[in-house]
Amino acid sequence: MLILSRKTNESIVIDGRIVVKIVRVEGEVVKVGVEAPSDVPVHRQEVYDEIQRNNREALTQGRPELPTLNEIKSAPKKNLKGKQASVLLV
Repeated sequence: MLILSRKTNESIVIDGRIVVKIVRVEGEVVKVGVEAPSDVPVHRQEVYDEIQRNNREALTQGRPELPTLNEIKSAPKKNLKGKQASVLLV
C-alpha cells in the first residue's frame, strides 16, 4: 500500500483519470473528494462490501424453476373466447 501525506486542497492523481482531493480535515474526520470518469465506480468501503455481499447471495440463491418447452406445449390451452392467440418459438 502506498501511503501519501496531503494537506487540505491538495490532490493525488491516479492513472491520469482519477483525482482524489483532500477537501477538509476536522479533527479525526477527513473529507475527501473524488473525480473519476462515469465508467469508474466509486464507493465507500462499507457500501462496496454490501454490494459484494448482495451479489454473492444472489449467485447462491436458486433460480426459479422454469417450465420446459414440452411442458409449455402440452399445457392445457386457455379459453380465449374467440380471440386468436399465437406463440412464436425461436
